[in-house]
Amino acid sequence: MRSIYFVLGIFSIAFLSSCSDDDTNITEETLTIPQAYDFNRNNATTVDYSGQSNRLLMLQELGNYIKEQGVAGNVVDIAILDDMYTNANNPFSIMELNTSGKQLKDKTAASKDYFVNLGGGGSISEQSEVRSFFEAQFTNANSASQGNDASQGVAGKYLDGSSVRLFAANGLEPQQVLLKGMMGACFMDQIVNNYLSTTVLDEASNKQNNSNKVLESGKNYTKMEHLWDEAYGYIYGADGGKYWDSYINQVNADIDFNTVKEEIELAFRKGRAAIVANNYTVRDEQIKIIKSKIALVPAVRAVYYLKDGKGKLITDSGAKAFHALSEAYGFIMSLRYTNNPETNAPYFSKAEVDTILGELVAGTNGLWNIDYLNTKLDDLAITIASRFNFTVAQAEAVN
Repeated sequence: MRSIYFVLGIFSIAFLSSCSDDDTNITEETLTIPQAYDFNRNNATTVDYSGQSNRLLMLQELGNYIKEQGVAGNVVDIAILDDMYTNANNPFSIMELNTSGKQLKDKTAASKDYFVNLGGGGSISEQSEVRSFFEAQFTNANSASQGNDASQGVAGKYLDGSSVRLFAANGLEPQQVLLKGMMGACFMDQIVNNYLSTTVLDEASNKQNNSNKVLESGKNYTKMEHLWDEAYGYIYGADGGKYWDSYINQVNADIDFNTVKEEIELAFRKGRAAIVANNYTVRDEQIKIIKSKIALVPAVRAVYYLKDGKGKLITDSGAKAFHALSEAYGFIMSLRYTNNPETNAPYFSKAEVDTILGELVAGTNGLWNIDYLNTKLDDLAITIASRFNFTVAQAEAVN
């Protein structure tokens, strides 16, 4: 099916009124943006984000394995989770994943800006710490699957309606901490601090080769085109809308944030079109939009789940509340991997995130000790919301 293209005149007008560079004006005026993320050369697609699709599916299988073992009453095998994290010993049901040469671990806290160039407060020791933290969740899931009922200081299973959930001794749900935490430490970090980093996009001869349309060996895309697609793939690379794609939609469903989805999608399409047109000024403008808008998503969801968890502490003192608060925990982790385009640093530093997480599970028995009558969860929600200039009430309206 032939792609439908259109010229966004409104962007051209805005750009023409603010820039005096005639050559750049002409490029912007003729920039065409597809209605879908569809880019072609010589009647063949130039878009490829298969590696990102693979990692999305790997995380899905990892999460499903823990959930399914809990439901079945089976012990969670740490070795299987380790193999899924490193893609060793053919752990996945989809053979393409096993043979892809891709893995989750080597992309965890591995961005060029934060963990190679050590910007944004990153360090090699932090990288090791983060990866070990996720591996510790494998042990927590194993401990929770040994047949005990979850209780204060005891890892075990907890009924959430008809569903069985596994909880660590401190009340956190390892599966949810893994899923939401990896969305940040792997996917978010790679999107905003790696593939959308101008350091990465413009390194070596990337800009010159893109301007001259020098394609990668055996491929139908330039290196810069492919890097942009890889960022896109970490959001939209799986059928059915998973992880960031799903939560962007959930945040967008609230009237207070109902332009986020369109803004992110348009910025990705416009930025990719700008790369094709060699317009790096427009490309960089789209990077700023994507970085700022996607950072809103874990912030809004963290606040939502903090308040949702508090509410459920009143009506359900265990599984439903702890499930929500575990989701909040993972999204708060993700804030450390956001990128404020004005500072090229996270909206919340590692130290700030660690403080919030510490407060969330403070006390001898972690979540079991949270008193829904006190204001701790409210205060944490306010801390996050105020950094992004939205209110707690606005975030609570998100389903």
